Amino acid sequence: MAKLKRLATREDGNLVDVLSPLSMSEIGERNKDYNVLTPKQFGTKYKDLLFAPTEFTWDGFTYQIQYNHCANPYCKYHSQPQVKYPTKGKPTRYKLSGISTHKSIKCNPDPTGTAGGVLGCYTSTLSNWSVAQEIQRLVRINSVQDNEPNYVFHKAGCIAEVSTPFTEPESFYKQGKGRLGTQRFQCKICKKKTTLTPGREQSSTYNQKRNEINLSFAKLLLSRTPVTKTCEFLGIGRGTYYDKLEFLYRRCLEFLERHEIKPLQKLEFKEMWVNTDKMTYYLNNVRQKGMGGSRYDDVEENQFPTHTVVSADVESRYVFRGDVAYDWEVALGDIALDTVLQKEDHLNEFAKKHAHYPKFSHYPQPPSANDTQNKSEYYKELTLVERRAKYTDGLHVGSTYTTIAHLWLIKQLVKAREWRFVTDEDHSLMTSINRVFSKEIRLSDAHHFLCQTDKTKTRKQAREEFVQARVDLINWGTLRGYGTRSLRKLAYLQMSELFETHTFHKEVITPSGTHLEYADNPILHPLATIDRGKRSVDCTTNLSSLEPKDVASLMLNVNDNATNTFIHHIRRSISILERPLTTARGDGKTYIYSNFNPKYAQMAITILRTYYNFCKPYKTKDITATPAQRLGLTDKQFSLKDIIYLR
Repeated sequence: MAKLKRLATREDGNLVDVLSPLSMSEIGERNKDYNVLTPKQFGTKYKDLLFAPTEFTWDGFTYQIQYNHCANPYCKYHSQPQVKYPTKGKPTRYKLSGISTHKSIKCNPDPTGTAGGVLGCYTSTLSNWSVAQEIQRLVRINSVQDNEPNYVFHKAGCIAEVSTPFTEPESFYKQGKGRLGTQRFQCKICKKKTTLTPGREQSSTYNQKRNEINLSFAKLLLSRTPVTKTCEFLGIGRGTYYDKLEFLYRRCLEFLERHEIKPLQKLEFKEMWVNTDKMTYYLNNVRQKGMGGSRYDDVEENQFPTHTVVSADVESRYVFRGDVAYDWEVALGDIALDTVLQKEDHLNEFAKKHAHYPKFSHYPQPPSANDTQNKSEYYKELTLVERRAKYTDGLHVGSTYTTIAHLWLIKQLVKAREWRFVTDEDHSLMTSINRVFSKEIRLSDAHHFLCQTDKTKTRKQAREEFVQARVDLINWGTLRGYGTRSLRKLAYLQMSELFETHTFHKEVITPSGTHLEYADNPILHPLATIDRGKRSVDCTTNLSSLEPKDVASLMLNVNDNATNTFIHHIRRSISILERPLTTARGDGKTYIYSNFNPKYAQMAITILRTYYNFCKPYKTKDITATPAQRLGLTDKQFSLKDIIYLR
């Protein structure tokens, strides 16, 4: 019988186990050198983690990640590890450059003189250890575990207190069954009666108060009803509201485990188009209880931007993940402990365990004997950290770290022979794709496309562009003598003709040879949309091996409708994530409905994602079906009742 579930916590070490790349001897050496070396000398001595892979285990498999390599798809060194060439002077493939707070690796010239262009790229460094920590976090917050009840079968002082009905059934009487059909036992000595916890089939709402409002709560949540109004409608308090939110989130994770993860393990796609985008919402930064009063006024911003990374299938619009770049479980005390043990305040960012927290990667420490930081600077830095501790729990995560973990998990979830990515010109998205899918890009099994629209256009201007684009395309087909009025067919034919001369790369001639580079040469897509008009499209990976008709076929599919639609649903369906309101004076914006804890934003997005994928059909020319049906995960449309009661 399936057991009831609970949300995973940081104590569940059986999910993702990140192995520390540090040995006890190295930690001992760090402690010896801390007061002897300057911070620059210390960071230089302990920089080996830059190119060292981090290892972790998940679901019985061991993985290694190392993302500090060239991220330019046109460079000869793209995806290649660090090496030391056996030539004069023993030069290396990469060298470290930049200031202490922002280090990059630079591609050195190739001393072997083999074919291919080394472009002298600069690539920002990352902490592989921190990437693994972020993967661990995303797995944990999207996982459920069996709820193991802690039974007490005996009264205090019972001489048989170590026995249980499972190990010594002869020591207990069976006393019938409880209200939910579970067995009741009685100790033969102390006479204590204990009823077992029901399984999932016996009760899907065990230990839940007000079960009758679960469906109404879900509908109100997905209808942009504010927290206060929902509490008024249902006659519940705020504590019950958030308990219901957590219950519904847990149900969605259980539903996805059964209807998303397992079916995707059985499917293999020839080609997968993934549209990734970031949404920014403003978290209300409030003081913790007991930290009020005038002396705390204006010490931190009342709102600060929080990123959410969303990825969806371009064709079916199935949303694979939606992750908030905020860790609400981290404690500054944990960072302080690691800083003291591992002396991380004198390390480069790429060598730190907590580098994914941009402003709080280490806890300030008193200046060491040869420190370049004075006491005044130390106290100033400490004040900022202590101030942060008085506000909303948790810390922001660098969006690049969240995006890399997000894409890595999609890569494990979806089996595809070829990958196509569509994003806007966001550096964190682009570098994440170029690192996580570096092998596939190098083998031309993955390509990255840019899709951008002018957001300053009015709806009238967008509609005019849409109408004009249709007229221009039909007129073009008529002049060429094509006997079709299909806009998609005409767009393909027009781009096939265009790519006879147009390329997204350029040929560069140097004394050492010829190589290709990204040309930053976008085109306007011939198919416009009624709400945004024309869009420019580009490709940042090498398409030179493809025929013009093949390039046209790829570019025809480049659009960002999948993530735009889902983000629109987030803004319009979830109260705490809606767009800011204009103040009554009209002189500013207010984020009055924004929540105080991003944990609930993550929960709400996951609930909406589950409903959107499995319960909300949309109509196209051919069929009306949900994204999950279009992707091939299921052949039926589910309802909220199916999710809540796990039918």
